[in-house]
Amino acid sequence: MDYSEFLEATQDGKIFTATFIKKDGNLRTMNCRRGVKKGVKGIGLNYVPSEKQIAVVFDLQKNAFRSINFNTIKELAIKGKIYKF
Repeated sequence: MDYSEFLEATQDGKIFTATFIKKDGNLRTMNCRRGVKKGVKGIGLNYVPSEKQIAVVFDLQKNAFRSINFNTIKELAIKGKIYKF
């Protein structure tokens, strides 16, 4: 699975689980979804996420927006399918 396939598979607010390495080096598993509009202030980001292969997601456990670097993903669970990287 590449970055564009990941974006396609997780569109329309589908809930998925991502296991990835955080920027500080720790392993993290997160239940999240993309496409959440609640709480968006309209300010925008200082960068274009797709240029850096980053997905902006809503963390369902912490009720906050987070960024996942696609290059550090170890495992994805989407619609019952598990993808290992």
